[in-house]
Amino acid sequence: MIPARLGSTRLPGKPLADIAGLPMIVHVLRRAQAAAIGPVVIACAEPAIADAVQQAGGTAIMTEPDLPSGSDRIAAALASFDPARTHDIVINLQGDLPGFDPATLHDLLAVLENPGFDIATLVAPITSPDEAAADQVVKAACGFESSDIAPALYFSRHIIPSGAGPLWHHIGVYAYRRAALERFVAAPPSPLERREKLEQLRALELGLRIGAARITHAPFGVDTPDDLARARRELAAKDLNQP
Repeated sequence: MIPARLGSTRLPGKPLADIAGLPMIVHVLRRAQAAAIGPVVIACAEPAIADAVQQAGGTAIMTEPDLPSGSDRIAAALASFDPARTHDIVINLQGDLPGFDPATLHDLLAVLENPGFDIATLVAPITSPDEAAADQVVKAACGFESSDIAPALYFSRHIIPSGAGPLWHHIGVYAYRRAALERFVAAPPSPLERREKLEQLRALELGLRIGAARITHAPFGVDTPDDLARARRELAAKDLNQP
């Protein structure tokens, strides 16, 4: 499930922004389809997004425009797409990651092979002091030893944990057990969620367990006009280098 809406304040119309001749949402659709792990659905808020997706041969489901979060949007779309509850795991892939590596979705699903985890997510190493200090980079407290999967114990916009050792950049892509997603969206925003402005803290405060898989680097997201210009350069160069 890929939530998408046109109401971005920093980059209006973001899902339909042209990148190398295609709307950004279609790039993300194709990345998800390339993972070959199940049906891919765009959970959208406006007909223009649905039209673009359907013209590209994808599946789009309309949802109420005023839903409070992407998690609420995918839960609504999932209920419409799969009322028989055939699927018991759902991935929430952000619609502003046009260069996302499809293989990392398999890393995400590997977390839920452990029945002790309710939700899976991804982290990548923080590689510079500027990245560590940036409020927009969410940090995850994880302790990896002999495995590439570890419990995510807390998330913050500030540097965590203290002491020597690696820091982890949280990537806002999730796989939910369906019951966990439904419990999450049914609950009101939690105290720590409101304080840090991070909805994943609601899951932790509900007692849900989040497991994190570490990958080598964080994918490039598009949030600003400068990001969009970079995505256009990088994806156009990649297309030119295709055999």
